[in-house]
Amino acid sequence: MSRLVDSSISIYEALENIKNGKYVMPAFQRQYVWSMEQVEKLWDSILLDYPIATFLFWHVDDDNVTWDTYFCNFLNDVTFDNRKQADTVNYELSNINVNLTDTAVLDGQQRLTSLFLSLYGEAFIRQKYARRKSSGGIVTKLLIELNKNKITVDEEEYNSKKFDIKFSDKIGKQSPTQFEIKNILDVKFQDERTRDKAIEDAISNVPADSKNYARNILNKLYNKVFAEKLIRYTEIHDMKQDDALEMFVRFNSGGKALRKSEITMSILEAYWPSAKTEFGKLLVDSYENFGTDFIIRSALMLYGDVVKSNINKNIAEELKNNWNDFKKALKNLESILKDMKIGVSRFSGSWNVLLPIIYFIYYNPDYRNNLDGIRAYLIRAVLFTYFQSGTTSKLQQMKSRINENNYEISVEMLNQMNDLRVTDGKIEDILNEEKGSRVAGEALYFLSLDWRNSHFKYEQDHLHPFERFDGNKPIAVSMEDWRNWRGNRNRLANLHSLEGRSNASKSDMRLVDYYNDMNDSQKEEFRRQAFIPEDVSLELENFNEFYEKRKEILTVKIRQLLG
Repeated sequence: MSRLVDSSISIYEALENIKNGKYVMPAFQRQYVWSMEQVEKLWDSILLDYPIATFLFWHVDDDNVTWDTYFCNFLNDVTFDNRKQADTVNYELSNINVNLTDTAVLDGQQRLTSLFLSLYGEAFIRQKYARRKSSGGIVTKLLIELNKNKITVDEEEYNSKKFDIKFSDKIGKQSPTQFEIKNILDVKFQDERTRDKAIEDAISNVPADSKNYARNILNKLYNKVFAEKLIRYTEIHDMKQDDALEMFVRFNSGGKALRKSEITMSILEAYWPSAKTEFGKLLVDSYENFGTDFIIRSALMLYGDVVKSNINKNIAEELKNNWNDFKKALKNLESILKDMKIGVSRFSGSWNVLLPIIYFIYYNPDYRNNLDGIRAYLIRAVLFTYFQSGTTSKLQQMKSRINENNYEISVEMLNQMNDLRVTDGKIEDILNEEKGSRVAGEALYFLSLDWRNSHFKYEQDHLHPFERFDGNKPIAVSMEDWRNWRGNRNRLANLHSLEGRSNASKSDMRLVDYYNDMNDSQKEEFRRQAFIPEDVSLELENFNEFYEKRKEILTVKIRQLLG
């Protein structure tokens, strides 16, 4: 049973603990991400007597730290990019000596790192095109203005700084009335016998009417760093790493602090420190579209419980130990999609569709004997919106079905599943989809795979232009029919995929005129690609016959797609 200890220490004590290696961070913490402005406002808040929130610590010792538990030391320097955002490499991972280290920071990393860098570290600004600190990093210092007549902050603006605290890279032009905040650590300020003189020396260039203001700032800065117990924390004792991970996830998933993918990646790195490096080596060229999120989701599918959907030690180790097999499965998945002429990026918004496929490929070396099953599953899952709800249960269902089917995805297996069985009603639902819907877009995409050029951008286009139904109805058409036509004009049977530039030039041109402007070969290609019914007039007056005939053609084509 874990126990909690509440306490508080000064900023100086906390930073000394960091400096001496007593405080570290768990490996599942993310990199430093604060901006220069956030650091400035942190110090502004401190001097304004604002609380800087509480901290959550984890007590570590031989009972809850094993040889494969990794931690990180705090950064000694930070580089900000030209937009003043932290542009720093990840913390270096290492094991710890529990005789030296006894505390890991679960919450408060960004604040403690900012304080440590402000007082003990160095800050640089990376020039716009420079890649490394040594090739363009400019030293910058955190300064506070002591002359109240030179303050440049807007005290009336809500949420602005009230003290003039800012980073400056103009070190050679530093104002004589600016004080570098880290200089408060000078022993002259720490010693009560020399503090007053140190303050007077620091404000010697400050005008007489600002000296009291400056004196108050430096005294306050001393008190905030050394005297006041501003680091209020709760330390958790007798807690194993898995529990610490769980607490970290819960603590950070409730707000904006971390995206779930960042948390999951951090947890994975706690058990496999080189995970991000290995991911980076893999996710290049054609594989880059899969992304980190897909790899993690795949690991959960292959080695874990998809319902729980959290990385743990066992899953991380399985992925690490079977990394070569995983890479092979990913390569095979990419190859299958390429053979189908389906782009990987098609699924970037919902990787779930691909997870059963990689599960099948990974556990069945003879997967190429049943590519029809893979294709049928993929298109059915998309067009039937299989993962629209109950995602984890659907993934678990597919996993169980594949296992029961001798590690195969087959058309026969799909036909035994209510959600993935092909029915007349489901095909009718697809045909009734309207322009702009995801299903309509996906249906047109799959219907055009055999002629689509991957270098072109395609759009959903009305064959009979939408606007043509807003004018006067043809004389021979009844009002009831006209209303029905207006209802059907936006549905799949009146839609096709058209390259973007061609769509712009077509605009609201009548279908019959658009068709007649083509030469014979263009007409033949257009009829093939757009599934234009034979021997049917393309005049608007004949829309109903055109619509019904084309609907029949699409019904056959969609049924073929669905396997």
